[in-house]
Amino acid sequence: MTLWIWLLIACVLAYAWKLVGYFVPAKFLEDPRTSRVAGTMTIGLLASLTVVNAVVSGQGLAADARLGALAAAAIALVLRAPFLVVVIAGAGTAALLRMLGWN
Repeated sequence: MTLWIWLLIACVLAYAWKLVGYFVPAKFLEDPRTSRVAGTMTIGLLASLTVVNAVVSGQGLAADARLGALAAAAIALVLRAPFLVVVIAGAGTAALLRMLGWN
């Protein structure tokens, strides 16, 4: 199968999954456990995507300025800095490390 066929299949499945959500009873969605699980899954997914984007380059692992940026952002988060400061710390660290030659 070509890539376009797989892409269309993925689009149809994503749309079907969204439609299934409309058939879930409201009583089930009002349960506090459901909200807690949904929130936890979202945080886990975003964290895993962030880590993968920081350490993967093509088909292999990469140790470059993105790791330093991620570490700086994590430190800023631990120090409870505002979100904008976290983003600036990560971007500034990546720029500094790349300027120093750590690509």
